[in-house]
Amino acid sequence: MNAPERLTLLEPTALQGFADERWDQAIVPALQDYIAIPAKSPMFDAQWAQQGLLDKVARDAAAWVESRKVEGLKLEIIRLEGRTPIIFFEVPARGANTSGQTVLMYGHLDKQPEFNGWRSDLGPWAPKLEDGKLYGRGGADDGYAVYAAITALEALDRQGASRPRVVGLIETCEESGSYDLPAYIEALKPRLGDVSLVVCMDSGAGNYEQLWLTTSLRGMVSGVLKVEILTEGIHSGDASGLVPSSFRILRQVLDRLEDARTGHLLPEGFHCDIPAERVAQAQTTAGILGDEVWKRFPWACGADGTAALPTTTDPVQALLNRTWRPTLSVVGADGFPELKNAGNVLRPHTAFKLSLRLPPLVDGNEAALRLKALLEDNAPYNAKVTFAPDGRAGAFGATGWNAPDIAPWLMKALDGASRTHYGAPVGFIGQGGTIPLMSMLGKGFPKAQMMVCGVLGPKSNAHGPNEFLHVPYAKRLTASVAQVMAAHP
Repeated sequence: MNAPERLTLLEPTALQGFADERWDQAIVPALQDYIAIPAKSPMFDAQWAQQGLLDKVARDAAAWVESRKVEGLKLEIIRLEGRTPIIFFEVPARGANTSGQTVLMYGHLDKQPEFNGWRSDLGPWAPKLEDGKLYGRGGADDGYAVYAAITALEALDRQGASRPRVVGLIETCEESGSYDLPAYIEALKPRLGDVSLVVCMDSGAGNYEQLWLTTSLRGMVSGVLKVEILTEGIHSGDASGLVPSSFRILRQVLDRLEDARTGHLLPEGFHCDIPAERVAQAQTTAGILGDEVWKRFPWACGADGTAALPTTTDPVQALLNRTWRPTLSVVGADGFPELKNAGNVLRPHTAFKLSLRLPPLVDGNEAALRLKALLEDNAPYNAKVTFAPDGRAGAFGATGWNAPDIAPWLMKALDGASRTHYGAPVGFIGQGGTIPLMSMLGKGFPKAQMMVCGVLGPKSNAHGPNEFLHVPYAKRLTASVAQVMAAHP
């Protein structure tokens, strides 16, 4: 039987049935155990090596994978000295697929910190399945990926379907910018093979009604901006009017970077031209999602978004703002006492944790160095101003990613999988988040096709309170990934 006949006999209904059963019986219980472990990324847990929680979630996931008994699977947990562990597995090609090419499947197991505001009956480390949603930190972003990847392979093997060789790379440093990943990719490059397709399930979805392919990802520079003006706190009645407020100086420094009225980033070097193809895709996606692009957020001025006043209510511009334009967020602060302990004291310093999202085509490390110079040079009042970017020398920022042109076979397979398992055509959407691996693989394997997808749809709220994984969507995504792999030429 030749390959085209084998693909014709592939039964999508059986793929979906297998995925549904495996999710209910094996994946959801495994994810509940995973969610309960506060395996925070190294940036948020300086004692991660001593705590051993990243090692534990890696061991647990590895044990689950090996328990599936996938024919020919080889797996190991690799630990380079001083770096977070990764899971690496490989499965030989099956059936008539003798291309010699490799599908690389990616995910991560490290998590963001707790954050506040969780519903009273929920918590970041307290998994709860309710109305098809699995609540808790990390399940959707993206602890589920390794379990879904192996299930997709099992579903194909159960039918005897042809597929290429598959390798898996599951890291534990993604939420810290994947600064350990380049060393692992370099060490593993001879074993990765001829990567022709990357399947990354760490991304989002515009809705839960169709398969969504991510077309771009923003980069990011994060770090701590600190302004020091005194060596100790001084009575504000004594010093104010003579000693400038460290907070006021910090505001002046940030005004070099951002127009506070509009949120527009001022330096041109943090912008890039938006490709015409991405603008056209944003227009199509805006036609599907409409005002839900901005109404879906939990606006304090109205639960339904009707009273909200976002930066724009134009769905096309809203999509481009969150995917192709730079933005600044202040995500943490230091130097402030709690409100109940705030006396009339001129504080000695103010520090903000900055998160600067970069357009996909702006180099992250170069942007980090430009940002440091912009913020530190010529400090007002000769204050001590420092910006310490996250990461390591030579890799301070994460570069974004713009997808390559989609090959005809992949376009056909994606749309076919979406129509089969969701009953709607495939959608295309840029994402405002960052997956550092994609830029690395784009450079290392420039001819590879990319299936970047995920379960982070509306209100799933990764990194925030009440994060959830939409289980019905994940089941269909698992079957879709299997069907796309079976269509690999």
